Amino acid sequence: MSINRRQISRRSILAGAAALGLTSTLAACGGSDDEDSGESSGPVKLTYWSWAPNMEKVAAIWNKKNPDITVTVSKQGSGAEILTKVITAKKAGNAPDLIQAEYQSLPTLVSNDVLADISKYVGDAKGDFAAGLWDMVTLGTDAVYGVPQDSGPLMFYYREDLFKEHGLSVPKTWTEFAETARAAKKALPDAYLTTFSSNDPGLFAGLTQQAGAKWWTVDGGGKWMVGIDDAASQQVAEFWGGLVQEGVIDNQPMYTPAWNNALNKGTHIAWVSAVWAPGVLVSSAPETEGKWRMAPLPQWKAGENVTGSWGGSSTGVSTDSKNAEAAAKFAHWINTDPEALAALVKEVGIYPAATSGQSGDILTAPAFFPNQKDFYTTAAEIAATTATAAWGPNVQTAYTAFNDGFGKATKAKKEAQFTSALSTMQSKTFDDMKKQGFEVTEA
Repeated sequence: MSINRRQISRRSILAGAAALGLTSTLAACGGSDDEDSGESSGPVKLTYWSWAPNMEKVAAIWNKKNPDITVTVSKQGSGAEILTKVITAKKAGNAPDLIQAEYQSLPTLVSNDVLADISKYVGDAKGDFAAGLWDMVTLGTDAVYGVPQDSGPLMFYYREDLFKEHGLSVPKTWTEFAETARAAKKALPDAYLTTFSSNDPGLFAGLTQQAGAKWWTVDGGGKWMVGIDDAASQQVAEFWGGLVQEGVIDNQPMYTPAWNNALNKGTHIAWVSAVWAPGVLVSSAPETEGKWRMAPLPQWKAGENVTGSWGGSSTGVSTDSKNAEAAAKFAHWINTDPEALAALVKEVGIYPAATSGQSGDILTAPAFFPNQKDFYTTAAEIAATTATAAWGPNVQTAYTAFNDGFGKATKAKKEAQFTSALSTMQSKTFDDMKKQGFEVTEA
């Protein structure tokens, strides 16, 4: 899944933006080599837009140690809300200095000239992160558009008690996963191994990444290629669609009262999720404490060792910042400094992207998993195998198409409609990019 660095340039990422009136000139982009690119004399005041709870408590540690560079956290909505708001702020010329940006949002922010290239300030941070995560903030270039903050490597969660009771095997491959789903349905007729949720495009994207999908790529000339319905993604869609059609996997969306009840009562006995899943189980399935266990994600081929990701964000510096160097210094500190990482875990509740924050005394096994004291040791090993995600400038369009198409497909319980929904995602994403003025072709 890694992106060929020689094929992508900042010019490529920004291609199409001029046609939209979203950027003036390439030379105006932040993080350039202009003389007036980074730092003013005297005390510096920075604004940090973040949706994470208690981020101001982490910033307070920095402020106490760095009285000449004060960071004020401004709480924002997450996801599409902050994305829209920060692009609007950029158009008005008053974007904040620092931005919490989801990985899948980075190409959109770069194509709208929101994020500065801070490679000359934080390039030495590369060794602090798994290669797949660092690639997500560089977009396959030598430029750096953020410092990774948290990550969401995918894993397999299962009810250890029910697996033992019914002699079910923990799957190491997706073929074994299907076999376990069938065995679970036979042993527990009123239950399912898990569900396919049409409300969660991020999970589906992570599963395709593990399979080797590259939904967006771009060449050195600025031409984008959309390949959402590539062979890897078709394989994933056919696999899950087949299990839903067979009736051995449920077709209900996640994060609903019915889904919570299924987890709590043991009618869903496994869950493909990310490292942050224990926090969800605490509230969704409180009666199951101590009954779950986590294992690596099943592989498409025996012996492989790769996972996808679901969620995660970075800290970027805006092109509007008059103090890019100071902002980058804070972005580096908050995501790599031991005290900052410990505060992010304690106060914000994230799983750090920095490898140094994934072990030692910073993380202790989730209380909900008292039977798995090595939870985070295993999680760190899995996180190191995270595939690089290939995001593009209109992820939200693709996600909206997923919700619509796969929503209909799961209700119909027809495998063919899963692959058809994938093709629709492809065409809608392609058409949207073409309409926006990007030079684009289909894979």
